[in-house]
Amino acid sequence: MTTIGIIGAGEMGSQIARAAIAQGYRVAIANSRGPQTLAPLISALGPSARAAWAADVAEAGDFVVVAVPLKRVNDLPAAALAAKVVLDTNNYMSWRDGHFPEIDAGRKTVHELRQEHLPSSKVVQAFSLIQAPRITTVGRPPGAPGRWALPISSNFPEAIQLAARLYDQFGFDTVDNGPLSEAWRSAPGQPAWTAAFEGQSRDELIVNLARARRIVAA
Repeated sequence: MTTIGIIGAGEMGSQIARAAIAQGYRVAIANSRGPQTLAPLISALGPSARAAWAADVAEAGDFVVVAVPLKRVNDLPAAALAAKVVLDTNNYMSWRDGHFPEIDAGRKTVHELRQEHLPSSKVVQAFSLIQAPRITTVGRPPGAPGRWALPISSNFPEAIQLAARLYDQFGFDTVDNGPLSEAWRSAPGQPAWTAAFEGQSRDELIVNLARARRIVAA
C-alpha cells in the first residue's frame, strides 16, 4: 500500500489526507509542533494515518505533499525528500509570507523557488487552485458532467504523471501547465484563480490559463 507523506496539517493537508485515505492510501502527516499535537486529527482519520516529525514523514512517503508556505530559508528535510516527487500546494501571499523579490519582479514562481530549496526532489505544483474543503466534496468520476479541472506544473514528466493520477483518483481532471515557470498563470488574481471559486472544466481552465497576464509589483 502506498504511503503519502504530508508536511503541514492545516486545512489543506488534512483534507488531502482524508481524500487519500478514502482512496486506499496510508498517510503519514506532520506539523511544526510535534506528533503529539496531532492526536485528535489522527483519531478522526483512522488507522490508515499516523503522525510523525517532518523528516520521518519525508522518509516514509512514497511521495510527499508539502502544504506549508515557502520560507526564505528552507526548513524542509531536503535530504529525506531527495529523488521523491513533492506536491507543492502553496500560493504566494506576500501579506502572509513577506515579499520575495524574485516573485514580485516576475523572475521566478513560488514553485520554482520551492524547487531550488529541494534541488534533488521533483517538485510539482498541485492543489493550489482549489479551496481545501472542496477536495473531498466536489470530485466526480471521469467523464461526469461538471467535473472540475485543476492545473499542475512541473519540470519533471514523472511528477506530472503522478499528480495527474492522484487528481483523477480524487475526482478531478488535469491541465498540464508546465513547466514550473508557467505556474504564475494560476496564481492569485489571475483569471483561473477567480474562476476556481465556482469551478471550471478542463476546457474552461485551458482558456483561463491562456488569458493570464503577468502581474509585476511596482
